[in-house]
Amino acid sequence: MIKILIVEDEAPISNLMKMSLRKAGYFCDCAYDGEEAAEKIGQKMYDLILLDVMLPDLDGFQLCQKIRETHPFPIIMLTAKGE
Repeated sequence: MIKILIVEDEAPISNLMKMSLRKAGYFCDCAYDGEEAAEKIGQKMYDLILLDVMLPDLDGFQLCQKIRETHPFPIIMLTAKGE
C-alpha cells in the first residue's frame, strides 16, 4: 500500500485530504506542523509527502530542505499563496 504523509496545519483541510486519499486506497499519516512532520519522517518511510508551505515552527521550505538532506522521498508542495 502506498504511504503518504500529509503535512498541513489546518485540521479540516488535512482531514479532507486524508479522507479522499484513503477512499482512493492510500494509507495516510498527518502532521500538523514542521517539527511533528520531521519526527514522523524519521520514524517511517513514505512514498510521498504532501507538504504545505505555510506551517508553524518549521515552514514547508525549511522542512523540504531538511528532508532532502537525509531522505529521497518525493514531495509535492502545497500553498494557498497567490504569488
